[in-house]
This record gives sequence, C-alpha cells and structure tokens, in this order.
Amino acid sequence: MPLFVVLLLSYTITIFGNVSIMMVCTLDPKLHTPMYFFLTNLSILDLCYTTTTVPHMLVNIGCNKKTISYAGCVAQLIIFLALGATECLLLAVMSFDRYVAVCRPLHYVVIMNYWFCLRMAAFSWLTAFGNSVLQSSLTLNIPRCGHQEVDHFFCEVPALLKLSCADTKPVEAELFFFSVLILLIPVTLILISYGFIAQAVLKIRSAEGRQKAFGTCESHMIVVSLFYGTAIYMYLQPPSSTSKDWGKMVSLFYGIITPMLNPLIYSLRNKDIKEAFKRVMPRIFFCKK
Repeated sequence: MPLFVVLLLSYTITIFGNVSIMMVCTLDPKLHTPMYFFLTNLSILDLCYTTTTVPHMLVNIGCNKKTISYAGCVAQLIIFLALGATECLLLAVMSFDRYVAVCRPLHYVVIMNYWFCLRMAAFSWLTAFGNSVLQSSLTLNIPRCGHQEVDHFFCEVPALLKLSCADTKPVEAELFFFSVLILLIPVTLILISYGFIAQAVLKIRSAEGRQKAFGTCESHMIVVSLFYGTAIYMYLQPPSSTSKDWGKMVSLFYGIITPMLNPLIYSLRNKDIKEAFKRVMPRIFFCKK
C-alpha cells in the first residue's frame, strides 16, 4: 500500500506538472523560443515515459496476481528504451542550445532557427527509437528456457537478461556498446558545452551578468545530473553486478521520480516559466483574453 500511494502520487504530479509546462509553453507567445520548444518535447517525453510503466505497475500492486502479457512486455521494453534514449539525446541538444545562447548570443537567432530545432528534435526521437529496436531485439532473442518471472516492477533490459539460461556476455557486450553511444557520447557533449559556458560566464565582469547567464543553465544541469547519474549506473555495468532490490529502486528513480521532478525544477527555478504561469492560467480558468 505505501508503494501504491507513492506511485499514484508521483504519477499524478508528473501528469499535472508536464501538462502545465506544455500548455504554458504553447499558449504564451513569449515562450516560443528554442529553449522552450525543447522543454515542451521533454515534457511530452516524460509524460509518455511514466505512462509506459506506472499504470500497469499500479494495477499489479493492487492485484494478487501480478502478470503482463508477452506482447505487453515487448511493447513496454521497446517504448521505455526509446523514450529513455530520446531523453539522453534531447538533454544534449538542450545543452547545445544553452551553449549558443551564452557563448554566441549575437548569432543565436540565426543558428537556432525553427527548422534546425525541428531537425534536432526529430533526430533525437528517430535515433532513439532505432536504438531501442536494436537493443530490444538483442534482449528478446536470448534463450530463456521457460523462465517467465521478471523480478522487477516492469520489463527492462537488465531484468530480462537475468532470465537467460545461456551465457549473456556476448549480448551484454553489444548492449554495452549501444549504451555507450546513447549515454556517454551525449553526456560528453553536455560536459564540453558546459565547459565552454563556464569559460564564457567567468569572462563576464558584473556579478549580476554572471548570475543571469548561469541561471539560464542551472535547471538543465540539475535535470542532467539526476537522469544521467542513475541511467549510467543501470546500463553501463553488467546486470549480475547489481543487487536486485537496489536495481529496482534505481529504475524507479530515473523512470518515475525524475520525470516528476523535471517540471518542478524548471517551473520553480525559472523566472520566465513562473511569469508565464501568471499570464496564462487566468486566461484558461477565467476565459480572459
């Protein structure tokens, strides 16, 4: 029951928070910028991310018989992997946007034009789904010899690999390669971007200017740390090296808690979002123009 309540509360906050971010970024003309275009993509992603797993988890926790069909497990695996990889790539794209805004402000409008942003977002989604199909195929093709009990809250790669009755090291090596591409390359690009941003910010003479420049990146840095820290822990080490219970808790964190925290972090620490809420919400609830 405590877990059911925590999941239900987290899911409710996730829905409300991400839908609010999407509405504000869409309805407020002042937020029609590349930064908030990518933030809208992130909110859509987080909403789908949690919906892939949480409703079924709530049903299973509330029932004595905890089951999922094979087709449902496959769909959950593919979609969860795809959305997780999309978030990795989107966070890297958002860091590039912040790099251009801080380091190349005079060229920002030219570089981050509408079609470039659209192509970057499309690249993130399509590349992630392609990666998901490859990783899911490798995971599902391992022999299981009748093992059908997934010792996890949902169908995830490390949990499914543990069902294998054969040597999984070759498959783990291939999965590790794809995980490096999707996890380490984007996080490396993020670190490089923030290295240049830090150099540019330190050159600003006024403390107010430095604070303003750093403030535009602060929320993104917190989200990156939360998501990448747990995802790298889960996917860049052999499944056998993690304890079952600890692996479950880490998965819950980056699969449920992080999508819940993302809109809170961006709304509470972002002045533009807070002001947009004040402008948009009265129009929605009181039909004011």
